[in-house]
Amino acid sequence: MKQTVLGLLLIVIAPLSALGASAPDSDFYKHAAEGGMAEVELGTLAQSKSTNASVKNFGSMMVSDHSAANEKLKALAASKNIDLPTSPSIGQKATKAKLEVLSGETFDKSYIKGMVKDHEEDIAMFQKEAASGQDPDAKAFAKATLPTLRAHLKKIQSIASAAGIDEK
Repeated sequence: MKQTVLGLLLIVIAPLSALGASAPDSDFYKHAAEGGMAEVELGTLAQSKSTNASVKNFGSMMVSDHSAANEKLKALAASKNIDLPTSPSIGQKATKAKLEVLSGETFDKSYIKGMVKDHEEDIAMFQKEAASGQDPDAKAFAKATLPTLRAHLKKIQSIASAAGIDEK
């Protein structure tokens, strides 16, 4: 009887665990989607709240570039039947909420520091995917997106330097 119950449990649990086993590189897809949406939302916020023209322009670039990348990622994920999140992560939402209550130079400083950190993390994630991802399409997307992310990092570091902001 014990073996029969165990056998039945395995029959029920095995397919359920297969559902949890996702497509190769699904974590990359998920994190890239969340990060891209967050960059767009924060870029929009920077355009409306910043008092610094460079920060406003950077925010505009974030909306434009990350919206385009998000569309490419959505199409790629859809072709593989991968469901992407529909909003940024909870941590990214908390960052936005924090920025929403700031203004002036305080907003600019926090946004700039956040963008430096975000882009450093994004570059690391995209480099890892490009080098060792299992999904060739995800690898190609990561490799194609890296130059834009590096340009963003260079630009926000330049803005930080010009504003006298220590990036760390």
